[in-house]
Amino acid sequence: MRRIALIQGDITDASVDAIVNAANEGMLGGGGVDGAIHRAAGPALLAACREVAAVNGVRCPTGEARITAAGALDARYVIHTVGPRYGIDPAPAQLLADAYRSTYRLALENDCVSLAVPAISCGVYGYPLEEAATIAVGVSLEDEFQPLAITFYLFNAAIHRIWEAELQAAEGRA
Repeated sequence: MRRIALIQGDITDASVDAIVNAANEGMLGGGGVDGAIHRAAGPALLAACREVAAVNGVRCPTGEARITAAGALDARYVIHTVGPRYGIDPAPAQLLADAYRSTYRLALENDCVSLAVPAISCGVYGYPLEEAATIAVGVSLEDEFQPLAITFYLFNAAIHRIWEAELQAAEGRA
């Protein structure tokens, strides 16, 4: 039985312990999945994000994660993580892996089991889909994260096919 599932759909419809937000360092909303999550969660999410201490405007550095209440979403928490901007941030593969690991560790620390996760850094941040899928699936399958039920919510059929191919390849290697 898979502990990783793939859905082509809207992450804001998920009913889980935590919805993962592909945030920016300021955590005050933005475009893509970040904007969609903030719109669906309502003003309570923005208020919760503002309570996270900022250093020079940064509430969540790239590769790290922060947790807040989920507002109007059908989840206990939103876990905000910041992936790298491909071609801009140094060591993007390491930063993307760190973003997933930080997210999953924060989920475990807060007794979360079920997670809805987007394709981090694959929108405006420009991460190549195949490479991102390899990192996302690889980290998700690490032994440390066995207790988690991870569902990737993927925006369209093309991204879903790439994640499905990577998941099948990773399961074949296991």
